[in-house]
Amino acid sequence: MLAKAVLRYARVTPRKARRVVDLIRGRRAGEALISLRFMPYRAARLVEKLLKSAMSNAQQKNNNIDPENLRISEVFVDQGPTMKRLEPRAMGRANIIKKRTSHITIHLSEE
Repeated sequence: MLAKAVLRYARVTPRKARRVVDLIRGRRAGEALISLRFMPYRAARLVEKLLKSAMSNAQQKNNNIDPENLRISEVFVDQGPTMKRLEPRAMGRANIIKKRTSHITIHLSEE
């Protein structure tokens, strides 16, 4: 592991974030950035920003490497805390709306 970046408490469900993360796992960072740019998912914007941060972290550690040629060695999504909200229903009842959050982690390494 050369560099890593972590996004915590992202307001996207882990299931939707994993859909995006599975598409870039194991790819080169430059290729992954291009593919994330054109994905139609909202989680792709978050992962793209996180990948840029990880690339910047790698360049900060070692100025001689090209961040475009790094490989995404590990990327995973964990579930964060769930915010619970009440929605009023008929006859005095209530439904619980669960607003899920995610913790997204990216590890970059040299090829």
